Amino acid sequence: MSADADYSPAFYARHAQRYAEVAHNFIQSVYDNVSHPGLRDDTSLIDRMMELVPAGSRGLDAGCGGGARDVFLYWQKGYDIYGVDAIEENIAEALRLHPEIAGRVSVTDLREPLGYPDASFDFILCNAVIQHIDPETALGVTLPEFARLLKKGGVLQLMFKIGRGIATVYDRHYGEDRTFQLYDVDEVLALLADLGLDVIPEEGVKLGGVIYFTDPKPMEHCVLFARKVV
Repeated sequence: MSADADYSPAFYARHAQRYAEVAHNFIQSVYDNVSHPGLRDDTSLIDRMMELVPAGSRGLDAGCGGGARDVFLYWQKGYDIYGVDAIEENIAEALRLHPEIAGRVSVTDLREPLGYPDASFDFILCNAVIQHIDPETALGVTLPEFARLLKKGGVLQLMFKIGRGIATVYDRHYGEDRTFQLYDVDEVLALLADLGLDVIPEEGVKLGGVIYFTDPKPMEHCVLFARKVV
């Protein structure tokens, strides 16, 4: 990716407040071409994770974004959740909107090893984040760190844009072009298996397997839940 692609701090520093507005109002959570009928929007993913891990479980939102919407929502439901994001303005917006979670959100770069002991978390969320990290780092550092931090039986929720190379698309909700790193699904699945994470299969109408959808930009994504088995 070029040095000015939107994984750099500049885009999110400019748009932290708007990003929080988009997230909290679920503006970009209208999904088309969904491969699983149980996925309606982000609330479906939240509901499914809450089925998989009980209230009181310790979680990490890795790349919590401007306003840390999901950290606040899970905390309200009784989860011991923390959020990290590389952009200082995103964390500042979280503290402005939700002062109740002060002490639960912090500035952390997911391209570096994370400062938590092994097996620190029952669940980890990483939604539309690795698309801002180069593949060598995401596959070599970020995802292995998630596996290290999960307890045995813990669950990773991972969402990313799919394909190969990079893609630039106009995002009408921000009024500018954005550039994203794409990921090959089979490559990610192979790495997760090597890290001891098994994709949780469908259970009737419950979300499971590798789920595909198109977001409003439009760009193709997949999302999955994977359990640490070793």
